[in-house]
Amino acid sequence: MLTNKAFADSETQKNILPSAVRVRLAGPHHPLSDTPTQGVAIMNDKVEGGRPPKVKFYKIQIDKDHFEIPTALPTARDLLILAGKSPPEHFALYLKPPRGTPVRIELDAKIDLREPGRERFVTLPLDQTEGLGGDRREFDLPAEDRDWLDALGKRYEMVRENGTLRVVIYGMGVPSGYNETSVDVNVRIEPGYPDVQIDMAYFHPPLARLDGRAIGALCSDDFDGKRWQRWSRHRTAINPWRPGIDNLSTHFALVESWLVREFNKG
Repeated sequence: MLTNKAFADSETQKNILPSAVRVRLAGPHHPLSDTPTQGVAIMNDKVEGGRPPKVKFYKIQIDKDHFEIPTALPTARDLLILAGKSPPEHFALYLKPPRGTPVRIELDAKIDLREPGRERFVTLPLDQTEGLGGDRREFDLPAEDRDWLDALGKRYEMVRENGTLRVVIYGMGVPSGYNETSVDVNVRIEPGYPDVQIDMAYFHPPLARLDGRAIGALCSDDFDGKRWQRWSRHRTAINPWRPGIDNLSTHFALVESWLVREFNKG
């Protein structure tokens, strides 16, 4: 029988929790236990009468991994541990409903898996530290995004303000024909990214055409102590966001195309 101490070890959790289909977890101190029974009962163990007890398992998906767990009311902390996200305080868990925007679940809030549409979740790493005197890294991104940002050779920051996550790139070049040759650009990272799209772009200082013609669909957006110029440009049915393909690099390529196409209007 495994002890509670063994379950507290992160390596044990990684080896046993994802294999919940073969191990029935029980006990008041284990995070994936609904019942006040003691210890851990292995599914092959027999009970009196020669038959194993019946336990209902709930099928869920966290990011791209699939699990079956024997609890109807896990917390976000439980599911992060199950997915190997340790320590769980450095990650956020989002429920992906069948329709609509992913919803963040507080770390110790319970999720009722008995309700329809409570089967799919995504995680987002949160960087809990900032470099002393350096650029801000207040959340984390997928590795391919970090690699692309590092390869740009430009200063960038990842800023969290009022619960909103933004990537800011400083000194991005602008095509000729504008009042500026370079600007700072930020984009919002929405809950559920990279499955959820990045939309629009925000510039500082604001851009204007040297020929005096107005740029359409602009508005102001206050962020990080500055007033940014938001370009309301959106993807279309012909050019949708493609989960698994699109990321920061493809979105910024689209932003650059918006700047060029502004001068191709009739």
